[in-house]
Amino acid sequence: MAIKVVDVALRDDFGFEHVMWVYSGRRGAHAWISDKRARNMDDQKRKAIAGYLEVIKGGAQSGKKVNVKRPLHPHLVRSLDILKEHFQGDILENQDPWAKPEKAERLLQLLPDKALNEALRKKWNAAPSRSSASKWADIDSLAKAGASKNLDGKALLEAKQDIVLEYTYPRLDVEVSKKQIHLLKSPFVVHPGTGRICVPIDTRRVEKFDPLGVPTVTELLGEIDASDKENKKEGSEEDTKKLQDYEKTSLKPFVEYFKTHVGSLLKAEKEVKRKRDDDDSMEF
Repeated sequence: MAIKVVDVALRDDFGFEHVMWVYSGRRGAHAWISDKRARNMDDQKRKAIAGYLEVIKGGAQSGKKVNVKRPLHPHLVRSLDILKEHFQGDILENQDPWAKPEKAERLLQLLPDKALNEALRKKWNAAPSRSSASKWADIDSLAKAGASKNLDGKALLEAKQDIVLEYTYPRLDVEVSKKQIHLLKSPFVVHPGTGRICVPIDTRRVEKFDPLGVPTVTELLGEIDASDKENKKEGSEEDTKKLQDYEKTSLKPFVEYFKTHVGSLLKAEKEVKRKRDDDDSMEF
C-alpha cells in the first residue's frame, strides 16, 4: 500500500514518468526516480517533495502522529481512498492492533469525545477478547446510539481519518530523501542481514510481490547448479552455455523488468536530445 500511495503522487502530482521501486531486502522499499529533472534537483527541491509526502511524524512513544489541516489536501483524499481497503483487511483483521486492553487505550486517546470513550471502554472491558475490527465498528455504533450527547460528528470523522492515516500511510525516511549525499539501495545488491536480493518491484503486479519470496544468494547459487545439472543430464550443455546465469534462476523476471525500465529511460532521453537537435537546426 505504501508503494501505491507514493507512486501515484510522484507520477500524478509531480509529473515524474520513470519511477522504479527497489525492495530494501527487509521491510521497506526505495523509489528510484530516474527522470533527468529529478536527478538534477538540489537538496531544497528534494526536501520540498519529501515534505509534501510526509504525513506521519514522531516515533513509537510520541502522541498523535497525524496532524493535518482541513479540508484535506487532494493528495490525502486520494491516499485515504487507496488505504481504506487495506486498513480493514491488512490492519484490523490481520494485525489486530487493539486486541489488548492497553493497545485499545491508544485508540481511545485518538478519539475526541470523552463520553464516547467511556462508553467504548466499558463495552471493551466487558468483552476482553473483542477484535480490533469489532472495536472499530463499535465507534460508529455507539456514536449513533447516543453514547455522547455533545458529540461532534465532524470531529469524530476527522479523528477516524487521522487514525486510518496513522496506521496505513507510509513512513518516509525524509533525511535520506532530501539530501544528495545519501545513498539509495542499488538494484540487485544483497541485504547484509537477510541475504535477500534487493530486486526491483513491478508496480503493475505490486499486490503479488512477496518480500519473503525474494531469493537469497545461496538460493540463486543452488538454482544455477540445479539448472546446469539438469541440462547436462539432458545433453544440452551447449544451450546452457548460451544462457547467462541469471536466466537460470528466479531472478530472471526481476532483471527483465529492470532492463525494461532502463530501456524506457534511454528512449526518453534520446527523444529529448533529438528534439533539442531539431530545434537547434531550425535556428539561423
